[in-house]
Amino acid sequence: KALAGLRRINLEGLRWRVFDAKGQVLGRLASQISTVIQGKDKPTYAPNRDDGDMCIVINAKDVCVTGRKLTDKVYYWHTGQVLLFSAVYFKELKLIAYVGHLKERSLKDQMAKDPTEVIRKAVLRMLPRNKLRDDRDRKLRIFADSEHPFGDRPLEPYMMPPRKVREMRPRVRRALIRAQKKAEEQEQGGSQRKGRKREAKTEVAA
Repeated sequence: KALAGLRRINLEGLRWRVFDAKGQVLGRLASQISTVIQGKDKPTYAPNRDDGDMCIVINAKDVCVTGRKLTDKVYYWHTGQVLLFSAVYFKELKLIAYVGHLKERSLKDQMAKDPTEVIRKAVLRMLPRNKLRDDRDRKLRIFADSEHPFGDRPLEPYMMPPRKVREMRPRVRRALIRAQKKAEEQEQGGSQRKGRKREAKTEVAA
């Protein structure tokens, strides 16, 4: 299955890029893969040509997500089937209908079932919907573990760019400073109250 479809790809001049998904954020990883698989990292990029490199993703089961996406993110699909048949139960003829229905599966369940589909869907939804989509999909090979059958190829590990943390906005920074000052004043006020109570107790005892 991992080697299927390679005959339909012109591998001449293509690089084999290896992405390690261990500890990587799903969306940031998918954006880098989509850039490489389209060939946007090359100076010869053209939207009507498929010049992207082969992308091998390993350790798909160790990919990370932020926030509460494990439970909040849901994948939907429709069966599109309507089956009607008759059956005899207890000597009575009954009509049983199995109507096609909208199915859903959370990201947590999908990771337990097949983690490779999580990355595949994230990458495919970042690609333009044109005739080159299927060819680019064939260049994407995803594996749940670190083992893959492309050890005889000239592999190049892909270095993920460092994550840029956005600076805190001025309004948020001012609000944080006000909250810190308020907490310090409350602590100081509490310590002063405790000191007054102790002084009052010593005066009463005297």
